[in-house]
Amino acid sequence: MEPMVIIGAGQSGLAAAHAALRAGLRPLVLEAAERAAGSWPRYYDSLTLFSPARYSALPGLAFDGDGERYPHRDEVVAYLEHYAGELSRDGAEIRTGARVGGVTATDGGFTVHLQDGQSLSATALIAATGSFGHPHLPALPGQETYTGRITHAACYRAPQALAGRRVVVVGAGNSAVQIAYELAEHSRVTLASRAPVRFVPQRPLGRDLHFWFRLTGFDRLPLRRSADPPASPVLDPGRYRDALRQGRMDRRPMFARLAGDEVEWADGRRERVDAIVLATGYRPHLDYLDPLGALAPSGHPRHAQGLSSTHPGLGFLGLEWQRTPSSNTLRGVGSDARHVVRGLVARLPRRNVAQGARRGD
Repeated sequence: MEPMVIIGAGQSGLAAAHAALRAGLRPLVLEAAERAAGSWPRYYDSLTLFSPARYSALPGLAFDGDGERYPHRDEVVAYLEHYAGELSRDGAEIRTGARVGGVTATDGGFTVHLQDGQSLSATALIAATGSFGHPHLPALPGQETYTGRITHAACYRAPQALAGRRVVVVGAGNSAVQIAYELAEHSRVTLASRAPVRFVPQRPLGRDLHFWFRLTGFDRLPLRRSADPPASPVLDPGRYRDALRQGRMDRRPMFARLAGDEVEWADGRRERVDAIVLATGYRPHLDYLDPLGALAPSGHPRHAQGLSSTHPGLGFLGLEWQRTPSSNTLRGVGSDARHVVRGLVARLPRRNVAQGARRGD
């Protein structure tokens, strides 16, 4: 029996493996993809971090180079793969190409069923698959009649595929604004959202906002659980608001309905639109836990700060607003990982902790 199995080798799973090693365990990490980098290789091409490199590292390994730069997607992928290699050298086992099909409870913990037919037993389990695999696709009035293209930001890669088209980006968060801004160089773009976009300067008083977060302790503020967490503001280096003011893209209240190849706006005007990009967020990607009864009907886990309320040996990582405002970010998941691993270790029989430390010797 494995003392601790971690499902997912993205930033959350790797942070969990680091915490498990420091707790004296030798964790087994299962990753469905062929690379230990989570969802990062599948994000859109131009994605850059909202936080500088010095504030974006996982525990125990800093980003190379200028700490004030904002790493782009491919840098993060390389960093995570390097981090996974360091964990492997320290004793963690990371299996790629290992997709989990389901998890069932046993008297001693859990059985993890892989889609290739294998099964593994574990005393403790951490679900660290994040949410990228489960994009939120809200029902749009009239979408069954719409003849244009509807896609989610999870499927967006580069603006060239929509060049010269009339595009509506639905959302008011960082991804919505970044994608709309990028598309506006090639297409006519409108941001549609139920509430206005809330911008905050990315570098107030000449320092990145995350410097002030660290100084004031904002990133570590405890949060009360909420079924509807607050929307994050858009970090603006100055160009996004300028683009709106200069008319390179515009923002409108959410449209009322779709009809044929048209969008009907809230004021009753109708307009032909070629494509709609839904930057409407994600939901926890935890369907493999359905057999356990550990999830609410909404698909969200039943938990308190990442520790399951239904199964003592089960933990969660990578949930938005799990414990603090930075819970599902590179800069914040390490703290959550330590908390969850400590909580699970406290519930493990001492013999399993000792066996985990010896496994592989």
